Amino acid sequence: MLFADIDYLTGDFSVAHGFVEVIDGRISYVGEADPTLLSAEERVAAGIPALESAGTERYAGYGKLLMPGLYNAHAHAPMTLLRGYAENLSLHDWLNTRVFPFEDKIDDQKAYPATMLAIAEMLRFGIVSFSDMYFFSDARAQAVIDSGIKANICHGLLSFDPNVPYAQLPNKAIDDHLIASYHNSCDSRLKIELCIHAEYTTSPLVVEAVGQAAVDHGVSTHIHLSESRSEHEECRQRHGGKSPAEYFESLGFFRQPCTAAHCVWTEPQDWQTFKRNQVTVASCPASNMKLASGFAPVPQMLAAGVNVALGTDGMASNNSHNMFRDLYLLALLYKGSAGDPTVVTPAQALAAATSNGAFAQRRLDCGEIKVGNRADLLVLDVDVPWMQPAISPLNNLAFSAQGSDVVLTMVDGKVLYRDGVWPTIDVEKVARETSEATRGIIASL
Repeated sequence: MLFADIDYLTGDFSVAHGFVEVIDGRISYVGEADPTLLSAEERVAAGIPALESAGTERYAGYGKLLMPGLYNAHAHAPMTLLRGYAENLSLHDWLNTRVFPFEDKIDDQKAYPATMLAIAEMLRFGIVSFSDMYFFSDARAQAVIDSGIKANICHGLLSFDPNVPYAQLPNKAIDDHLIASYHNSCDSRLKIELCIHAEYTTSPLVVEAVGQAAVDHGVSTHIHLSESRSEHEECRQRHGGKSPAEYFESLGFFRQPCTAAHCVWTEPQDWQTFKRNQVTVASCPASNMKLASGFAPVPQMLAAGVNVALGTDGMASNNSHNMFRDLYLLALLYKGSAGDPTVVTPAQALAAATSNGAFAQRRLDCGEIKVGNRADLLVLDVDVPWMQPAISPLNNLAFSAQGSDVVLTMVDGKVLYRDGVWPTIDVEKVARETSEATRGIIASL
C-alpha cells in the first residue's frame, strides 16, 4: 500500500507531509516524492524494494493523518466479559466480592470470543499490539493468531503458600508449554512473557524462581506493582522496609526486561530501580482513577528517565479499550494534580502510547514511521470539526482526537480494520457469544 499525499507523524513527533510506502509488511519508503514515479533503476539505487504496481493500492491521504499504531502496555483481554459488572467499589471489594467469583466461572470457551471482542475493539481504536496478563492462555493465543494483531501474553500466577516452589505449581507447566508453543510465533507477532501477579499474591520463593526462569528462557516479565497505598506499605512491613520495587530487585526478578503495571505509589528510589533494570512502567490512568488508587508520579518518572508506556487495564476497571481516551487523560490530568501546566507534554503522552509501548514489548523495529520498521500503522480522519484548525496537529492529537476518528488499522502491512470492517473477525458473532456467556455467569452466581 502507498499512503499518498498524506500528513504523517515523524519520530520526533512533528508532522510532515509526503508519501509512505509499505511492501511485504515493512515500511519501504518515507519521503516527499512519489516513489511510484521512480524508475526501477532509481529504486534500486535508493535502496527501495521493487514495486509491483499492479498489486499496490494507492491510499489517498487528503484529510487524513498517518501515525504509528498504539501499543497497549497492560490489559486483561477476556475481562470484556465483566464490562460494567463491578462498579463503584474499592479495590479490595472489587476483587473479592465481584471479580474473583466471576472469574471462577470463565473457561477457554468463554475466553476466546471475549478476547476476540477485545481485539476488535482495540483494532477499532488503532491499537496494533497489547500486553496481556490473564488466564485461559491457549484461547488468548489462538485469538491473537486468528485476528492478526500483535500481543505479548503471560499466564497469571498467584501462589499464597510460602512453601510451594514454582516447579510444583501448575503455572510452571503452563509457562513451559506457552513458550514452546507460541513464543515468537507468527513472525514474532505473538510473544510469551512470564508473570508475577503482585508481591502480595506470591511468595519470595516463587518470585525468585520465575525471575530465573525468565533468564533461562530469555523472555520478558509482567507484574502489578504498587497499585495501591496498602499494597506498597504492607510490602514494607513484610519485607524489612523494602518497597515492592526494591523487593523484586532483591530477588533477581528484574534481570530480564519487565513491564510493571500501575506503579502509583512508587518513590524516587523505585524510579532509579526501574531505570537501572529496564523496567517499563505501564501507566493506567483511567483504571487508577476509577478504583481510587491514586495518580502515578508520571512526571517524576519521566524526569528520572523511566520508560513510561500507556495501558487500558481490564474492562472491569476501565470499561473501554479506547486508548485515545487514556492518552487524553495522561496528557491532561497531571497538569491538574501537579499544579503545573508544563508537565507531560503531548509528545511525551504520544510516545507513551506508541514507541515506549513498542519498546516495552521488545518490538524494536516497531513504533515509529521509518524505513525498515514493521508497518504497524493507523490512519486518522482529521477532516472533522474537532480537529480544526490544525494550528498544532500534535496538540490536537493529544487533546482533541477521538478513537472513533481511526479509519484504518494496519499490522505488519495487513489491514485489520478499515471503515467499519474487520476482515479477520466476525464482530457480531463474538459480541453475541460474549454477551451470552456474561449473562450465564451472572445467573450462576
